[in-house]
Amino acid sequence: MGSLILPYRTRKNREYGLTSVADFGMPSGVLKNVLDDYAAFIDFAKLGVGTGYITPNVKEKINLYKQYNVEPYCGGTLFEKAYIQSKVDEYLFFLKNLDIHWVEISTGVIKIPIEERILIVEKIKQDFNVIGEVGSKDVSIEMNANEWELEMKELINAGCQYVIAEGRDSGTAGIYNTDGEVKQELIETMSTNINNNKIIFEAPTPKSQMFFINLLGPNVNLGNVKLHDVLLLEAQRCGLRAETFFLEERKWTLQL
Repeated sequence: MGSLILPYRTRKNREYGLTSVADFGMPSGVLKNVLDDYAAFIDFAKLGVGTGYITPNVKEKINLYKQYNVEPYCGGTLFEKAYIQSKVDEYLFFLKNLDIHWVEISTGVIKIPIEERILIVEKIKQDFNVIGEVGSKDVSIEMNANEWELEMKELINAGCQYVIAEGRDSGTAGIYNTDGEVKQELIETMSTNINNNKIIFEAPTPKSQMFFINLLGPNVNLGNVKLHDVLLLEAQRCGLRAETFFLEERKWTLQL
């Protein structure tokens, strides 16, 4: 069979079209097998929630990711735990000792004013690549589109390489309703007014991934992807699933 015509897909090392996986404790032996086959499709690996602090042989796991050209970092919950205990400096020292170069600044569990987050970003951006997360894991906390846009823009202007749109690993908070449906109007407003190459949309399910691919194209940045879904996601990006079958025939007006 001759070469198929597929949508344009960025390749590593890329600045957009990112896939960021969530590692909630996959054993290193199993992880190596996954990376042997699928590392070309993975850009970032988040050690989810606070697992980076208690993972046995965490240094070996971090080195394994780096061996396969995948950037590891700790989930924002661990940063928030350090923040509320006034141990951010100790946390950053912990990351340096692990040779982790990316840090997530979030407010998913506790409320940290945007002004305070900006000060933290400006303080640490000389030593780390910073990812700022916007949105709360608490479904009772509602942000309107203007608030999402303002916080994202301010974090990017302060020095964040990317901003994450909170969705939880369950896809039931932040940019999602409690039933798992994407807040489409919010996403369309957000991605129209901000360079969406700078936004990582948390999309933990194939359904949510298909939504973002069909709206923003095959090179949308997606996060909280399950490790065992990596190949399926790449097939979706390449127009090789029914729901994304005609991607190569479309033009993407929102992708900047």
